[in-house]
Amino acid sequence: MAYMSMGEAHRKITEYLNRFSNAVSSQDGTSFKSLFTISSNSHYLLSLADALNLFQDYNRLIKQSNNYSQIVDIVTPLFRSLQNYRQGNLVETYHAFEKTANAFIQEFRNWESAWALEALYVIVYEIRVLAEKADKELASNGKSPEKLKGAGSLLMKVFGSLAGKGSKRVGALYVTCQLFKIYFKLGTVHLCRSVIRSIETARIFDFEEFPKRDKVTYMYYTGRLEVFNENFPAADHKLSYALKHCNPQSEANIRLILKHLIPVKLSIGILPKDRLLERYNLLEYSNIVQALRRGDLRLLRCALQDHEDRFLRSGVYLVLEKLELQVYQRLVKKIHIIQKQRDPSRAHQVKLEVIVKALKWLEIDMDVDEVECIMAILIYKNLVKGYFAHKSKVVVLSKQDPFPKLNGKPVNS
Repeated sequence: MAYMSMGEAHRKITEYLNRFSNAVSSQDGTSFKSLFTISSNSHYLLSLADALNLFQDYNRLIKQSNNYSQIVDIVTPLFRSLQNYRQGNLVETYHAFEKTANAFIQEFRNWESAWALEALYVIVYEIRVLAEKADKELASNGKSPEKLKGAGSLLMKVFGSLAGKGSKRVGALYVTCQLFKIYFKLGTVHLCRSVIRSIETARIFDFEEFPKRDKVTYMYYTGRLEVFNENFPAADHKLSYALKHCNPQSEANIRLILKHLIPVKLSIGILPKDRLLERYNLLEYSNIVQALRRGDLRLLRCALQDHEDRFLRSGVYLVLEKLELQVYQRLVKKIHIIQKQRDPSRAHQVKLEVIVKALKWLEIDMDVDEVECIMAILIYKNLVKGYFAHKSKVVVLSKQDPFPKLNGKPVNS
């Protein structure tokens, strides 16, 4: 840090206090929100933090002017938060900022209009981000990370202050999305349900009135929840909505949506184009798509093994694993096509031992009984139309549409 005189430190603190006070009195939401962005590492706030660490008696400075009496409960802990952030004390940064947030919420409730909504967004965002940073510090010191959980409780309090509050209620979806990020990070996604019920069943909310940015984030996270619940038609609807309305310039966000939408599409029989996977660097799905096209079980299993960690982190591994049934269907279909070329009159009769040989060629070791069991599942799931001639170990395929398409429906439906 460059040398700063005591007088310059005094001037910087006074300037900030005046900006804060003026923003409140004039209800200038744009100026107001920039005064809380601690984690942004803005030069202005870092310089203010240096001034605060030099000029220790800022409490007296705040109290000596009546102009600051209305903001003292917000600003005093905010200054402590800035000081600790500059010094790298992240747990103390969060503690102080939590006090600022509580004081802000109290004032926000008293303001009739929604002029400070953007500032509230910043505070909600900072609570989550600073809690994550504090938890990393706690974990590195061998202590239990607990601040993000506390941040979730605080944001529920914020959510309650917005619900049904006139023009302020449009902020509820932004808070909800930040809560989703916390719950997904903590692995407590079941906590999303109560917030979802408030948004989707309460008459006070009209989904279309919320900002597009928040609607996209909301549909992304609720779509992921539907994936966990294996409700693939709902997941397809929500993730497709998020993709359609996502900012086309936000390629990172589009990639994030596709990472979860592609497995959903695959599960309902819709394969992505290769150029889509290449454009958004989602090549981990390439061999899975090829396996479905070819009926290559070995390729599918290798792809799942190669990218197991990535798929598990995304929460889509189990969805992709269940694609085996579609791969078996495709393999039997290829055998049927080859038989039809050689002997059209007997094409609809597929011997189980032929399927065993095809699997052996793919280095998949199965006996006839195992293959019979798989074929029974394919018939039961309506992936294959036909029946068993059990004694002769033959699958007799329907002569009309023996391999029904999923047509956007999941295998289990």
